[in-house]
Amino acid sequence: MAEILLVDDEKSVRTTLSLMLKRSGYQVEEAVNGEEALKMIKAHFYDLVVTDLKMEPVDGMEVLRQVKAANKTTEIVVMTAYSTVESGVEAMKLGAYDYIQKPFDKDEFLILIKKALERKDLISEVEHLQNELREKYRFENIVGNSNAMMEVLSMVSKVAKTDSTVLITGQSGTGKELIAKATHLNSRRKNRAFITINCGALPENLQESELFGHVRGAFTGAIKDKRGLFQEASGGTLFLDEIGETALSTQVKLLRFLQDGEIRRVGENEPVYVDVRLIAATNKDLKKQIEEGKFREDLYYRLNVIPIDLPAVSERRDDIPLLAAHFLKIYAERTKKNNPLISPDAMKYLMDYDWPGNVRELENVIERAMILAPKNVIQPDDLPAALLECERKPVTETQTLPGGDQTLEELEKQHILMTLEKYDWNQKKASDILGISTTTLWRKLKLYGIEPKRKEESLVA
Repeated sequence: MAEILLVDDEKSVRTTLSLMLKRSGYQVEEAVNGEEALKMIKAHFYDLVVTDLKMEPVDGMEVLRQVKAANKTTEIVVMTAYSTVESGVEAMKLGAYDYIQKPFDKDEFLILIKKALERKDLISEVEHLQNELREKYRFENIVGNSNAMMEVLSMVSKVAKTDSTVLITGQSGTGKELIAKATHLNSRRKNRAFITINCGALPENLQESELFGHVRGAFTGAIKDKRGLFQEASGGTLFLDEIGETALSTQVKLLRFLQDGEIRRVGENEPVYVDVRLIAATNKDLKKQIEEGKFREDLYYRLNVIPIDLPAVSERRDDIPLLAAHFLKIYAERTKKNNPLISPDAMKYLMDYDWPGNVRELENVIERAMILAPKNVIQPDDLPAALLECERKPVTETQTLPGGDQTLEELEKQHILMTLEKYDWNQKKASDILGISTTTLWRKLKLYGIEPKRKEESLVA
């Protein structure tokens, strides 16, 4: 039930309006003047304040200012017998929903009250959803503290402050859309639209119409003008997922937008300027597609202003326990299980698996295990057969190189050790020389039982 504060220094007016509002189902409190109203709004939240404009010693304009300062979601309707257009406009500039002149029609008044409260509910809902979205996609909630993910988040934090075009690459299921949303929600455009479209889900003959819009009669079935996604995203961000699936004709128009900031609707020659930040993503090798004539090279370089490459789960194994715990918490709430755990044996299988489906596959596995586990502890038997059959084993290759008697495993181990020694056990430098990531180097050290040395230790030795 909506709570309304009625402020008027005339008792007869308060009594009449209070009775009218209560009969309509509202909860009403009264203030005899503006001074009393200010005390009441400091002590209690009201959905709507209906206030007279001309009062002493505190007038309705000051009540309006104080209400908005206390809680911007509270709506205000100003009423006065002395109203002019100017005073009404001034009140609305200060944040009033509307104003109404005395004497007024009962039905007109109640309709105004209903609309004001509907607007208040709508604004509150939008703010709740925006806060929920920001909470979900803020950097702290992107799970992972591996070196690979820290590098990604460091890049995103810098990129978000700009309007530069971003190209996100990575295998399917690595979280490309999550990174795109985080970039948007940490940018100056965060309060504007974030529109996403999977280019692979659009037939080629509909891509241009969906992205750029069309005019009536542009093609069979175009019975009216249509705004495209670029116009819908104006002032915000447009995320083109699977950009590699766009038709060459669409790529030409995307290139024109990136060059000039202009689009042309299908069937129209007049250019339209749109203020849109473009973020694209793909799991394809665009350079290979360029060689095959499927993707324009000039568009690739326009898109690839700031590249962000997301690591596969197999390249960030340190994050697997964190990711598993994150999804465990989510599905514990959904399955009503208290304090669920993953047994050490089950975690070993999670760590050993290569996760071709990446984060999405890991989430599905945890969801399945939470549903099937008879108790609050996930055991190996609760995991899919694919995980149990793919336990990682140490390299056992015994093939020897011509002219040598060492296995490939021994040669690799020796080469890694020599490189580390050469660069004083600087793992970042060694991984660069070896052409592998620091995460992969860490896995190799663990596989071969090599205990990493600190730089100081190597110098003492």
